[in-house]
Amino acid sequence: MLTQDQIKAYHEDGYVLVEDAVTGPLLEELRALTYGMIERSRAVTENDAVFDLDEGHSKDSPRLTRIKQPHVHMPAFFEVLRSPKVRGVLEALLGPSVRLQTSKLNTKAPGGGAAVEWHQDWAFYPHTNDDVLAIGLMLEDVEEANGPLQVVPGTHQGPILSHFVNGVFAGAIDPNDPLFEKDKIRMLTGKAGSMSLHHCRTLHGSAPNMSDRARLMCFYELSAADAWPLAGAAGAFVGMNQNQVWDTVTSRMVFGEQTNRPRLKDVPVLLPLPPAPDSSSIFKVQKSAGAVSAFAKPGERAA
Repeated sequence: MLTQDQIKAYHEDGYVLVEDAVTGPLLEELRALTYGMIERSRAVTENDAVFDLDEGHSKDSPRLTRIKQPHVHMPAFFEVLRSPKVRGVLEALLGPSVRLQTSKLNTKAPGGGAAVEWHQDWAFYPHTNDDVLAIGLMLEDVEEANGPLQVVPGTHQGPILSHFVNGVFAGAIDPNDPLFEKDKIRMLTGKAGSMSLHHCRTLHGSAPNMSDRARLMCFYELSAADAWPLAGAAGAFVGMNQNQVWDTVTSRMVFGEQTNRPRLKDVPVLLPLPPAPDSSSIFKVQKSAGAVSAFAKPGERAA
């Protein structure tokens, strides 16, 4: 459960770090499943519905940027959201009914695992209200050397910065944007089993992993059940009839009841359109649209 100070910090700063959110046999199960998937990736030679491969990936040296939707391929990654401490945290920040939008397990291979350029999640998937957040569950210790999540406190209360390059949605801000206050950046490090939570409008990113070990973090995007997607996540409903849409959203409920009455809030919305040439992942969005990298040499584009 969160303390009142932690809840206050989340609302004021746009993020909070919770230690020992997942421990013991459950944490070990999630770690074992993750390493099992990395082993399975040895047989994969190109990106598919499960794996996003990093540069240099091979049978002898598996390197991944991401395992897609681990909650689908490994149900324990869904059930962990219902564990007492994680559920208590979500109830404190999102209320009694919470829906999972998606998940991704970013493995960030050692020796240069891909950076994620600075962005606000809200730019990708605005909703009818902003009771939307992301969890970063640390499956191994996360330190400064292996590319931790970085945030700029308070940005969830400010404007949505431009995520466009030449009029195309690039999924990243310009690191030279005068509104990007680099002096306020904080790194979120912690022991395995800790988790970060950041508001959907909090500016964040992560540098390449320059250490000799992987940075394993499972990210979940979650919302209050009365927050309905206006773009991004709404694309998952394309081609579905009303029954299929309803079945889909109800199947993603972590706890509580799904409502058919969206809660409308006066929130800033700019649709992520026109889309990047490749919208298959955040890495592809940022690269294909020519986002300028904040983690490379000046002027270089996203890797």
